[in-house]
Amino acid sequence: MRSKYTSLQITLHWLVFLLIVTAYCAMELKGFFPRSYRPAINATHVTCGLSVLVLMVLRLLVRLKYRAPAITPKPHPAIIGVSHLVHTIIYLMFIVLPIMGFLTVYYKGSDWSVLGIPMPHAPELDEDRQFTMKEIHELIANTGYFVIGIHAFAALFHHYVWKDNTLVRMLPGKRK
Repeated sequence: MRSKYTSLQITLHWLVFLLIVTAYCAMELKGFFPRSYRPAINATHVTCGLSVLVLMVLRLLVRLKYRAPAITPKPHPAIIGVSHLVHTIIYLMFIVLPIMGFLTVYYKGSDWSVLGIPMPHAPELDEDRQFTMKEIHELIANTGYFVIGIHAFAALFHHYVWKDNTLVRMLPGKRK
């Protein structure tokens, strides 16, 4: 059995991580830029978000094909259960979050594009639906800070306290 995730899984994991950091930074830091930069910052956020959606679906498909490598030493079954729960939340969160963002822009009812590709939009502005989608999008995004923090903390806790291979399985580099 493998001791690490596949190169594809590792690449997708860290690429999604970088895209999520970029999408979050675009929104958190946009107030520091002149208003004339806002369309480019919003485009960056939307492009990263939709890229995350595509890559998370791909990650899920790859994850279904390749089982996770074993954690050694094997943790308590309760820890494995919590890990599965957190990973399920992460997958759901970063699939639903971009969909809600997409719907927010969709219900604006105006032309928009991603990387020059025209995107569908509602025939006219639907403020109620747009507001609802935006609220859900922001709630999930804010919850994301905590879930990502728990995920990172757990990986570091496994590595430095329990001294198992949980973190090492997802790090780039050669397999031992």
